[in-house]
Amino acid sequence: MRIFRSFQEASVINAPVVTTGTFDGVHIGHRVIINRLKKLASEHGGESVLITFHPHPRVVLYPETAGKGLKLICSQEEKIELLRKAGLDNVIIIEFTRDFARITSEEFVRDILCGILGARVIVVGHNHHFGFNQQGDYRTLWEWREKYGFEAEEIPMQEVQNETVSSTRIRQALTEGYIQRANAYLDHFYLVIGNARKEDPGITPQVPMIRIPVTDFAKLVPASGLYAVSCAAETFFSRGMVYIPETGEPLPDIFLHLEKYESDIPGKRMTLFFHKRLEASHLIADPAKALIAGSREMEELIF
Repeated sequence: MRIFRSFQEASVINAPVVTTGTFDGVHIGHRVIINRLKKLASEHGGESVLITFHPHPRVVLYPETAGKGLKLICSQEEKIELLRKAGLDNVIIIEFTRDFARITSEEFVRDILCGILGARVIVVGHNHHFGFNQQGDYRTLWEWREKYGFEAEEIPMQEVQNETVSSTRIRQALTEGYIQRANAYLDHFYLVIGNARKEDPGITPQVPMIRIPVTDFAKLVPASGLYAVSCAAETFFSRGMVYIPETGEPLPDIFLHLEKYESDIPGKRMTLFFHKRLEASHLIADPAKALIAGSREMEELIF
């Protein structure tokens, strides 16, 4: 997967089939769009392209209201990794600014998507809006398709167990500690990527822990508790248990206990895949008891 940081740089893409959006979480609805992009790109002899933005538009446009304290399912690094695994050909990451926000929807389609990129097909999710004051949508794309020479397609909303999937629902599930519900919406394990620090003996000496600091202030960390996880770092892989303390801090450290441990783990970039919240979480007021009980519970889990 190629990553571009400007539209001009991305003008080398062949016969682009394009979608645009924040794609926070890269959830099951996003994957339907991505899979359709890939299929259309194959049919047109072109390449799939996702245009996304950083920072999140709400942070720029509404810093004192909607952007204040905004928490996202994925950090930028995590989103790129998920998009790579989804099989996209290209991602264009555009710095979102107030000047960029002033571009009208027709200017965006005419000058950028068609003018610079030469988009063959533009695909949008259900009820997706774009451009200044979010004036553009699928209806306007349909009206402009002959004028600017592209095809347009809309992807309907997706459901899991009769519930409409959205990033908002996933954030709510994570905030409440319902990891398995969040994973069902995501269609993949919720993940955290961070640097492993040396063991911290201060939590409990019976269950040694590795500290994983969360450094992205926009990253949403699940509710405090104990979670069963699997962990990967380069060629290393292990089951593990994560302890998230209730600190009230915006970025609580995550503590990881590994089923197997290698001396060179500290310092490595580690990916944690969250499987479920453990029953021992009800003992969270006493971390030592909770961790020991969680270790026993982990022995009975199959994943």
